[in-house]
Amino acid sequence: MYEVVDYDFGPAARNRLAGTTVRGREGAVAALETFYYALNSADLDTLAEVWSDDELAQLDNPVGGIIRSGAAITELYRRIFSSGMDLSVTFTDAATYVTADTAVFAGRERCEYTDAEGMRIPVEFRTSRFFAWVPGEERWRQIHHHGSADDPGALRAYQAAVRR
Repeated sequence: MYEVVDYDFGPAARNRLAGTTVRGREGAVAALETFYYALNSADLDTLAEVWSDDELAQLDNPVGGIIRSGAAITELYRRIFSSGMDLSVTFTDAATYVTADTAVFAGRERCEYTDAEGMRIPVEFRTSRFFAWVPGEERWRQIHHHGSADDPGALRAYQAAVRR
């Protein structure tokens, strides 16, 4: 099934980890929403549960670069959560591609974070999140993420906030 959906998964996203065991589109969307719940709640345990722990799980973005393995990806998010930047991310406007064993959500992230002076700063990313049905675990897990920003100045400020 292919469609465009405005999921609007942001600070009000729910932890639907139990729903990730449902085969098909419903379970894949539960995994996506759970990721945004974990990201916005700085819930590292739930985030690690929704990301694959496979050595070839991969994150490609301008904050972390190219990172492989569930453990390394979790460590990047640990750094982001402990940076003090109070990150808020909302996923919208997604082309959605779901098959029996894979789901790709390619859309936009509207973000806000707190800079060193305490100001709320917006930044936007184009993002793709790829989930797979994992046999043996019988659930959906994220196996790949790619993100990029159009505004180089906003990106530099965001990178600096993560690294502080």
